[in-house]
Amino acid sequence: MNVTEHYTGHVEPNGDAARRVLEELTITKLSVGPMDNNAYLLVCRATGEALLIDAANDSDRLSDLVGHGPDRPSLRTVVTTHQHPDHWQALGAVAGAHGANTVAHPDDAEPLPVPPDFLVEHGDTVTVGECTLEVLHLRGHTPGSIALLYRDPAGHPHLFTGDSLFPGGVGKTNSPEEFTSLLDDVEQRVFAALPDDTWFYPGHGDDSTLGAERPKLGEWRERGW
Repeated sequence: MNVTEHYTGHVEPNGDAARRVLEELTITKLSVGPMDNNAYLLVCRATGEALLIDAANDSDRLSDLVGHGPDRPSLRTVVTTHQHPDHWQALGAVAGAHGANTVAHPDDAEPLPVPPDFLVEHGDTVTVGECTLEVLHLRGHTPGSIALLYRDPAGHPHLFTGDSLFPGGVGKTNSPEEFTSLLDDVEQRVFAALPDDTWFYPGHGDDSTLGAERPKLGEWRERGW
């Protein structure tokens, strides 16, 4: 698989992966499946341990992303951000092939094709080698949607939001109550807690920053979606 080192936050369906190199962690983004799902491979640079966020589809491409040589990272963990099937089509195949543990929130665990090895709640942490990711429970798109936060000690925070936050709005909800719940959580647990230079990585499409989206929060609440 071709991996570009010029990271912009944009990847093409069936195209190249894109890698971002931080001081202690690398982040590689790949689009998979017919719904242009983003999968993110995080690799601890000190240990070579890897974590995959959303084994959404195309298990062969995801295995190619991890690599096949003796120096490939060791995929220890697969985190599923939420229960919708487009985010876990390759979960069983990828976790089984690599012997990886699976992680999800308990409220979204039942529909998954394999029972999670570990259940996480808001405020819990997940590790990838020597790097720590914080779990944010963002209720509304699904009952158990989670985001993962990496606080880069040498730079700005990085937030993997699944389908809870996109450039231009929060994720799809099915009722006014669910929309209010999701936007409240996004405002309180994301925008109120993190700085503008936080870079976020959604479950579909391009990345953005909290600073670029913050001025639109009032507009999102007013329009109701």
